[in-house]
Amino acid sequence: MENLAKYIDHTALKADTTKEQIIAVCEEAMQHSFYSVCVNPTWVEQAAVLLKDSDVKVCTVIGFPLGANTTEVKAAETKDAIAKGATEVDMVINIAALKDRENEKVEKDIRSVVEAAKGKALVKVIIETSLLTDEEKMVACNLAVKAGADFVKTSTGFSTGGATVEDIRLMRETVGPNLGVKASGGVRDRETAIAMINAGATRVGASASVAIVKGESSNSDY
Repeated sequence: MENLAKYIDHTALKADTTKEQIIAVCEEAMQHSFYSVCVNPTWVEQAAVLLKDSDVKVCTVIGFPLGANTTEVKAAETKDAIAKGATEVDMVINIAALKDRENEKVEKDIRSVVEAAKGKALVKVIIETSLLTDEEKMVACNLAVKAGADFVKTSTGFSTGGATVEDIRLMRETVGPNLGVKASGGVRDRETAIAMINAGATRVGASASVAIVKGESSNSDY
């Protein structure tokens, strides 16, 4: 597949990620022309400096990885990340509220981030598919659409499972052709990445990005 690198958010989200590793990830992203680098909020400013003369976007995560922060905190975190240089934010939904069928609460949570980012950053909504039934996945996707999000995303990579082709297909069918769908968590090789894209993904989050574009395999967790 041509331009596979342009589908990839090159990811470094582990708690023990060092400055040296962030520098390496940014250098790899520029070398291989990945779409973005996805880092924890504490590294956004550093990544923005390193990538300022490149086409690589700066992506960060909001309410990560549990989605259990309050709506107000997620909105504030979004504004802070954008002020420090993020142009994409991947927010985790309130998973408990979804399971309790508090759909208005979930939609409000997503909308708060969408409004905080409006005109400044693209918003991806992590629904954490491994914790949801198919019905809940569809509800979450529809709420993301209603709230004005730009993408729905499978996973944090820190829960009980990651992206599957079946979930990508279901999410694509649910949101239709115009919303982005991101596969993340457990995508470790080129074959898997291409399968996700063929199923409807328009973005792939991976820490094994270099191995993916080189056609190698990786033991990376994310």
